[in-house]
Amino acid sequence: AAPAAMGGASLEARKLLAANLTRVLSLYSFLTDAYIIEFFTDNLWGSLPPSWQAALADLSSPQLAALLLEHSGSAEASYSSVWPLSLLAFKATAHSLAFPRRPSGHAQPSGGRRPEEFQENPCQSCKLHPVFRKHVKPKKQHEIQKLGQVVKQLSDITGCRCIVDVGSGQGHLSRYLAFGLHLSVTAIEGDPRLVREATRFDRELIETLKKKQAEQPQVDSPAPPRAPAGGQQLLLTGLHACGDLSVALLRQFVRCPRVVGITSVACCYMKLTTKEYGYPLSAWVAGLPGHQLSYKAREGACHALEDYVLRLRLDSPTLRGHGFRAVLETVIRAAEPAKKRLGVQTIAKAHTLSFEEYARLGLARLGMSPDVPLDTAPLEAMLAQQQRVVAFFSLALLLAPLVETLILVDRMIYLQEQGREFPEAPCLNDPHELHDFFLERLQGGDVGLREGFLHRRVLRAVWVGMERETNGKESREDFNKSENITCF
Repeated sequence: AAPAAMGGASLEARKLLAANLTRVLSLYSFLTDAYIIEFFTDNLWGSLPPSWQAALADLSSPQLAALLLEHSGSAEASYSSVWPLSLLAFKATAHSLAFPRRPSGHAQPSGGRRPEEFQENPCQSCKLHPVFRKHVKPKKQHEIQKLGQVVKQLSDITGCRCIVDVGSGQGHLSRYLAFGLHLSVTAIEGDPRLVREATRFDRELIETLKKKQAEQPQVDSPAPPRAPAGGQQLLLTGLHACGDLSVALLRQFVRCPRVVGITSVACCYMKLTTKEYGYPLSAWVAGLPGHQLSYKAREGACHALEDYVLRLRLDSPTLRGHGFRAVLETVIRAAEPAKKRLGVQTIAKAHTLSFEEYARLGLARLGMSPDVPLDTAPLEAMLAQQQRVVAFFSLALLLAPLVETLILVDRMIYLQEQGREFPEAPCLNDPHELHDFFLERLQGGDVGLREGFLHRRVLRAVWVGMERETNGKESREDFNKSENITCF
């Protein structure tokens, strides 16, 4: 059965899930560890069982989406041949072991329809006030609004209004929490460049709010800002806490009773250290045979399967990209065998080019001669196998949610090993960022937070806030009662 209720599952249930995941991922590591650019150089198609090759070779992209990657059937979900039981079992197992990737009760979006908040303007979320959309891409607008609401709910449940935003980056989430949701926020960021950007954006927002205040002279001037008092309870949050940073949040939560709640949206699993700190985190998973996850497997877990499914459904011409790059790899190695898996800078609209045009541009980006001779016949034979490249990549992508599930369940088990319990759920429900999960946890305590956790910065801010507009009107009452942002 699908682990839909893992948030309330027992430790034994999570241990069983982890054991099943490691067995499956070990069995199919030839898929999760494969680099699609080596499809031809390493004969990746030949690594599949012959019966799988026969079943998948002639499927169109929409059929791959319907028959392999999607749970529910569609018009294309009609088997043109009898699939081998091993392939059917592979598909069923992959779907059943992965955590659900949508909030409970959320309907599957149709086609390429935009989320409701972007229906009016594809670049501006109607759920965010314009001041919080400035400098923020649509994907991030969706994320900060969603996570912000979760943090606010956690604040209401715990009665704690002091938020620590770890890995705050350019401060978009912190500004929304402080000025949009009226919470006291401490933002921690270790990259000086991002701190400077955040400070600049903070000042822009403050100037905007000062102008608002000047236009409303009846608004009382608030008291000077205050930093959280010593011994005060805290909530931790992290949006896209990269690599080991998400693990650091969990460790801090376990070690610091003063932290009464945590929400964490992890990312960049490939940046986790795998020897002692990032993965595995729990003693249980560390003791399971085959628990190791390669860099490539963890990198694959960061991909949004739903985005690729949409491209398959639409039979997007951009699907040619993997095939082009795999063929180019054969050209590179034929010219200079020592060069393998080189990163080729993105070639704009590559799918609109002929392979020869693509190859010349790609070679030039690698500092190689674009005049390398191209043997047309074998190249055309490889290009004709485009759908096999797509099919193989689809198989690997089907396992990506299992890798993410194993990383997340490892963290759950770790917290339970440390005497903690918490719910887990998909937080972001949008084609922009469907693969993200948040881990949410409540506890009590009043012991001080350890100093020097990360680089700190201080921002002096005005105590004015902004309630998002409703029907074009601002709430003066909420404007009056808004609180400060204190950033470290």
